[in-house]
Amino acid sequence: MEDYTPDIVSVIDEEGKEHIFEELDRIETENGRYVALCPLPEDPSKITEGDEDEFIVLKVIDGEGDDVTLCPIEDEAEYDEIGNIFLDRFAEMFSEEDE
Repeated sequence: MEDYTPDIVSVIDEEGKEHIFEELDRIETENGRYVALCPLPEDPSKITEGDEDEFIVLKVIDGEGDDVTLCPIEDEAEYDEIGNIFLDRFAEMFSEEDE
């Protein structure tokens, strides 16, 4: 069995509160770069509780140097398109694991 080390992302919201996520996947399209993140609970003992299908999609905006900003996707059509791409990729990943 392979060791799994998740990519952990810290996001600071507009109110200065930190939120911790696991990066599930990332893609790049002609419209930009995007990440799918799964929120991690503040209490690590509850990491397996909750909705396993929950993830958020954010657009990656490059800043100065290595800084990046993760922004919500405002356009509904863009959000639906990118969300569906991630759903298809997840379905593919999990079907391969089941084989």
